[in-house]
Formats: sequence, structure tokens, C-alpha cells
Amino acid sequence: MADLANRCLYLCTPDRPDLEQFVDACIAGGVDIVQLRDKNLEARAILERARLVQKVCRAHGVPFILNDRPDLALEVEADGVHVGQDDAPPSLARRLLGPDAIVGLSTHAPNDLDGALEEPVDYLSAGPVSQTPTKPGRAGTGLRYLTYVVERAKTPWFVTGGVTPDSVKLMAAAGARRFVVVRYLTEAEDPKANAATLRDAIDKAIKHA
Repeated sequence: MADLANRCLYLCTPDRPDLEQFVDACIAGGVDIVQLRDKNLEARAILERARLVQKVCRAHGVPFILNDRPDLALEVEADGVHVGQDDAPPSLARRLLGPDAIVGLSTHAPNDLDGALEEPVDYLSAGPVSQTPTKPGRAGTGLRYLTYVVERAKTPWFVTGGVTPDSVKLMAAAGARRFVVVRYLTEAEDPKANAATLRDAIDKAIKHA
């Protein structure tokens, strides 16, 4: 976990037929942390698919995070779990997974961020900056929220929502240094190439921010 702050490209992916190969390609292109997030799978299916992703991540030395379910994260020996504002509380995730696990928490507004400051979390996500179909019904926060997070956050944080090579420059100017990507990679014809392009854009944006 000591190097969590140095990881900047976080893939969040649903299940897919080529899940193992897809994650491998994304990591080869520059992804350095991976989350499996699928709201449609039953528990046993999540366990099966999570074990595939865990195997790929371990082979590359990349942390594997499971969404929502600290109990299933414990079962597959994931590196950590990511929970939302309406999921199991971070304190429960911490008790289940122990002091060495990575626990992440979503925030979408200043009151979420304020409430997260005393939670036993290792990182936060902030956003979505732009409205996204992966978060149906949730309005975009805009870049202004990132300024609030910069001023208040006590842990590393990742920006979410609309992360592309074109958008990261403005996000970095607003204070973002770590980025969660979904569609730019999950919809890519060549995930490795897209990951490499995005990673290069992030590195340049951070350098010049």
C-alpha cells in the first residue's frame, strides 16, 4: 500500500467474455490498479471471475480491488475492496479484511468527502466529473469538486467520470493526479494501445499541471 499514492491509472471493468486477456492487455499498456465491478453477477459468479482477475494482477504486481463486497474480497484474497456511499461501511470492510487490505470509498459531493475524512480508508474516488452511463442517474460533479477534494482529502484520491486523453489535462489542472478509467478502455478495439495513449496523456498532464 505504500506505493498506492504513486499509482495513477485505475481500471474499473465489468465482467466480459475476454476478461483475463483484456485486463492483461490494459496492464501491459500502463494500468497500475484494477477493480472488478459488475452489478449483475451473483456471488458465485463474482468469485469465479474475480479469481481470474486476481491471477492476472498478481502476475504483474498490480493491486486487485473488488467492488462492493468485502466478504467476497476476503474469499478470493483480493488486495482490497471499493465501497460506495450506500454499500457496506468502510469500517466493516476494514474489520473483515484486516489492517493490510486496501479499502477505497466513493465520494460525489463535499458532504461525502467530509464524512470520509475519519473513515478507515486508504484512498477515495471523486466524481463522476462528467455524467456517465456507468453511474446511471448520477449527475456530474464538474471540476469544481476536485478543488474541494484537493484542499480537504487526507488520503490519495482518484478522479472518475469521463477520463480520456483529452480530458485529463483539465482534470490535472484542477488538482487530479490519479485517474479511474472505464469506457475508454472497455470500449476499445485495442485496449493495450488505448491504455498506453491514456497513460502517456496522464504523465504529460501531471508534468505540466
